Amino acid sequence: MKKFLVTVLSLAQFAVLMAQPAGDPVIMTINGTPVLRSEFEYSYNKNNGADVIDKKTVEEYADLFINYKLKVCAALAARLDTMKSFQQEYLMYRDQQVRPTMVTDADVEQEALKVYNRAKEQIGPRGLLQPAHILIRVATDAGQSAQDKAKARIDSVYSALKGGADFAELARKVSDDKGTAAKGGQLPWIGPNQTFKEFEDAAYALQTNQMSQPFLSPVGWHIILMKGRKQLEPFDSLKTQIVKSIEMQGIREYIANERVRYAVEQSGGALTSEMVMNSRADSLASADKDMKYLMQEYHDGLLLYEISKREVWDKAEGDEAGLEAYFKDHKKNYVWDSPRYKGVAYYAREKADIKAVKNSVKRLPFEQWTEALRKTFNQDSIKQIQAQVGIFKAGDNELVDRRVFKVASSKAAPAETLKDYPFDAVYGKKLKRPQSYRDVRSLVVTDYQDMLEKAWVYDLRQRYRYSINQDILKTVNKH
Repeated sequence: MKKFLVTVLSLAQFAVLMAQPAGDPVIMTINGTPVLRSEFEYSYNKNNGADVIDKKTVEEYADLFINYKLKVCAALAARLDTMKSFQQEYLMYRDQQVRPTMVTDADVEQEALKVYNRAKEQIGPRGLLQPAHILIRVATDAGQSAQDKAKARIDSVYSALKGGADFAELARKVSDDKGTAAKGGQLPWIGPNQTFKEFEDAAYALQTNQMSQPFLSPVGWHIILMKGRKQLEPFDSLKTQIVKSIEMQGIREYIANERVRYAVEQSGGALTSEMVMNSRADSLASADKDMKYLMQEYHDGLLLYEISKREVWDKAEGDEAGLEAYFKDHKKNYVWDSPRYKGVAYYAREKADIKAVKNSVKRLPFEQWTEALRKTFNQDSIKQIQAQVGIFKAGDNELVDRRVFKVASSKAAPAETLKDYPFDAVYGKKLKRPQSYRDVRSLVVTDYQDMLEKAWVYDLRQRYRYSINQDILKTVNKH
């Protein structure tokens, strides 16, 4: 039996050796899963780049990497990877990495050519126009008086133009098309079927520098001055502009979606969109180690976040008894370099509110003061007081500086506060050191989290087996 077990173990080890790529040895084994040197190097180099201040040696990072992998093992054991929220977020990220690889620059240029050809077909031999116009607006259902008035105005404008008036200057003064009036009536280049038929017919009948007679469209009376005519430029001269436009409209996402849809359609129902994306992701991971480890990093990072939140962050944040006990055992770690004032600094509209503020909070826990003051004095649209509750050191609050610390403050109360709230006061007490963990809660939470983290990592190292191939570790970034 013992010989049989040895044979099975030897075969398993042989299978692992055969599975690893040539020249990419196993650097460590975590809970029975081998980690290749390339994965460790990817993580080490990414987190110890030139811009990293606290760089780690390979040996130091290996210790952190084991902790990271052990936490992922704990997350997998807790089946966090089966949560719908995890799966949705991971697949969304994975697709963000995979979809761009399904589209090349050549694909985008091909779509740009399609856009160009459609435009060229639509424009046809009539070409493009760049008209300037003057508009006297009048609705088609306007009364006769309004129509007569508009006609008289456009005729007056036309007479002035015939008499030598400057078209651009007159457009700026009288045109009701305010968007173009500021530009001297200038419109962008237009092609067929882009404007009213009446406007299009009149415009295409003009040659460059020729002016139309007044004509009526559904929006009013126009006079056109033709500024230029041309045929559509060759594709190569417009390619960059078209590509930029369709890129902004999400053409790459559209092409990727079409590729996936086509693959599903061609499979005759054998494939789903998810299966197509899985296949593409697997193919990329096989061909590109950096892509493989990037997706693995995000996958494990999501699990690490969720398990850390459960095991450390939320536990520390919600364990008030634990925080209090930790503070009592480590009081010497929480010493202020100068006194603090724990209380409220406030400005009031009425003198009677000075005493009322004190009475409203003096029997309440400090954590409830802010809400109590809001409900008592500032529920209506007109606030009775302007108050700041907190633990202040010198320099934090002008009123506390003046009334408690008796020093000049770099801060100043807003002028409107001094004007509308002429009465001011403070209420609370001056402290030499924190009296409760709540006085330094954020610091205590951070330290308590560190303690829980260390205890958790110790437990994980007892629960799961791991090993490092020290000879391979020495070859990191040296092969």
